[in-house]
Amino acid sequence: MSNANVNAVWYGESYHPIQAGSIDGTDVLPHDNAVYRALICSSAGLYDPFGDPKVIGDPYCTLFVGRISHQTHETTLTQVMSKYGRVKNLRLVRDIVTGASRGYAFVEFETEREMRRAYEDAHHSIIDGSEVIVDYNRQQLMPGWIPRRLGGGLGGKKESGQLRFGGRERPFKAPLRPIPYDELKRLGIPPPPEGRYMSRFQVPSPPRRRKNTQDSPPRHRSSDREDTHSRHTSNSREEQESRWRHRSQDRKDLHSRSMHEDSGHYEQDSMTRHSSKDRKEKGSRSRHRSQDSENVKSMHGDRSKVGADYEEDLELRDSSKERERRSHKKRRSPAEGSEKNRHEHYKHHRGHLYDRERSHDYINRSTSQDSFC
Repeated sequence: MSNANVNAVWYGESYHPIQAGSIDGTDVLPHDNAVYRALICSSAGLYDPFGDPKVIGDPYCTLFVGRISHQTHETTLTQVMSKYGRVKNLRLVRDIVTGASRGYAFVEFETEREMRRAYEDAHHSIIDGSEVIVDYNRQQLMPGWIPRRLGGGLGGKKESGQLRFGGRERPFKAPLRPIPYDELKRLGIPPPPEGRYMSRFQVPSPPRRRKNTQDSPPRHRSSDREDTHSRHTSNSREEQESRWRHRSQDRKDLHSRSMHEDSGHYEQDSMTRHSSKDRKEKGSRSRHRSQDSENVKSMHGDRSKVGADYEEDLELRDSSKERERRSHKKRRSPAEGSEKNRHEHYKHHRGHLYDRERSHDYINRSTSQDSFC
């Protein structure tokens, strides 16, 4: 073993009677009768650390105060411990028969933080002329704990010959001989933590509350803020998604409405264009008729000279065309109507040309007959 481990120490996290009686924690046999008695109680399960009805309160907020003067009362001890935090409960252990103080007490604080403060600062303080020691509640927090009255415990005096190691006052020393790992494993004794030894002036930390236990500590504000922040972000995301859905739906409705309005305007414009085109065609037909009649009058001077046969023929043709147009008039698309109107206009124009040719032939024949007569 190196020389660096000569002044190194280590602290026990669990209690075993044989190991507690060893100065370096490597013994495999009990060296006195008290250790043997504590080993029997531990293996037979004769001691229940949670069976004492007087033990109340939260063990993670409770301190053990030892070597108290027999003249110290609860009020004095409460005043001294109130310097480190709010004292919730204090129990000074007394003799059942005489009622005298037995020199140790259990002090419960309001919070675990206040307990740790007293654990670090109140150790080796002076109360009523006596130097006290402070440790955490090993009765409920140290696995395998056996009290002093059954041969276990920690500390002790050299004169009694029953020293117990592994605690805050008397830690284990780093072993200077080879560690018997096989024997320690067979007895269920945890081996020394090689490479993780501490200095004698370092303060060992008390056990912390486990998160998976039922008596979990109160939640911190940071975790509450994170939870509220996650809830607010999820709500804001849901609201934002709903707003996006509503906006997309509104855009679709507006687009469909504009499409319908555009189609309606297009149909209305097309109908107005075709109706104006029909009116123009009707006006052109009436102008052609009036022009034909004026030409006939100018050529013949009077309509009576043209002849009754031609006049009757012209009236019959106009009436037949008008009846035919009214009978065949129906609802049709603008494209069909425009095509048919163009076709009718073309036929009408050709008919006028034909009428003009016939009128010229008839006039020529009549003039020729008059000349022969």
